[in-house]
Amino acid sequence: MPPTPPPPPEPGEPRIRDRGDACPGALRLHPADDGRLARLRLPAGRLTPRQAEVLAGAAESLGDGRISVTSRGNAELRGLGEGCGAELAALLGAAGLLPSPTHERVRNIVASPAAGLDGLGHGDAQLWARALDAALCAEPRAAALSGRFLFVLDDGRGDVAGLGGDVTLVAAPDGAVLLETGSGTFRLPAADAAGAALACALAFLDAAEATGTGAWRPRELPAGHVPEWAGALARAGIAAEPVPPLSLPPAPPPAPGPLGDRALHVLAPLGRLTADGLRALADGADELRLTPWRGAVAVGAAPARLPVLAAHGLITDPAAPGTGVTACTGLPGCAKSLADVRADARTAPPGPLPVHFSGCARRCGHPHGTWVEVTARDSATYLLDGVPVPRTALAEAVAAARTTPMES
Repeated sequence: MPPTPPPPPEPGEPRIRDRGDACPGALRLHPADDGRLARLRLPAGRLTPRQAEVLAGAAESLGDGRISVTSRGNAELRGLGEGCGAELAALLGAAGLLPSPTHERVRNIVASPAAGLDGLGHGDAQLWARALDAALCAEPRAAALSGRFLFVLDDGRGDVAGLGGDVTLVAAPDGAVLLETGSGTFRLPAADAAGAALACALAFLDAAEATGTGAWRPRELPAGHVPEWAGALARAGIAAEPVPPLSLPPAPPPAPGPLGDRALHVLAPLGRLTADGLRALADGADELRLTPWRGAVAVGAAPARLPVLAAHGLITDPAAPGTGVTACTGLPGCAKSLADVRADARTAPPGPLPVHFSGCARRCGHPHGTWVEVTARDSATYLLDGVPVPRTALAEAVAAARTTPMES
């Protein structure tokens, strides 16, 4: 059978320019077995307390009452009704969560969540994220980017630089910025970080249009069609010096608990927050930063809040069950899944390595770096790093496998 064509764009949204990029957004709702799905891009994962309340209310009144945190630090609402798109858009727009309806799916910006909070790092990647978001939304041509194109902004600690960005910015110890595109690395002034990232995104669009292949990301361009990174930076008036590729050692995510002396880091069990859990996070916080580790940093929250957050089911202790365990949607929410992987993931024993449960070979939402992969082969069997394991023996096998990782 031919592939299902993507749904038509909502009013005010640009027509998709490439090969059926049906990546969901806040205006383009995705049909799933448990209802419609909305994916809300949150540059650097940032939410104000008021925005968190609006999101919690929307989850309760329009969806299944939960907010999913994605591997890019974005938010998803599931279980949405067929005709709620206009009401949801109005709620999000009034809260400042849809600054540009034409660009809402391309605001994919991950930044070091602890930047500016714990004394580590060499630059405030959170500020870069805000500047880049404003620049993206102000550039009409940027709306042609795929919903998969990813900007990664690392403050120099190495926590997010390895997340597979198409354009990656890393703060250097001397105050400069290193820009990595995969096929070119440049050194430039920190003041030009946002402008340089946008210039490279537009250079990719030039190359993608020239090839006519419908590439979503630079890595998909045919051989010999490398974007003119240096020329794009020069045309943008940015003094950029070519340098050797980055060699930044990866850093683990912060452990659940206090983060510096004025923030808390918690994880959402299997990446899902209840509406009341999100409200509890926002209570007493100056802002929230959803993280690519499917959790949140509550900026300005005191350590005394940790027991309250734990009572709402959030993971506040690195030794708590569920730490480092993630899963795709699985049954019954996804028709492609072969098992209820979320139920099975809840039985995963503690271990030093992350583990991800997938309902099919697509492995949606899997982490980057080093992890243990558990993939459903059918309702009674999983593949654990490629080896068949009966579901009845899965917990014991996962416990052992969390010391023998795979990499991606």
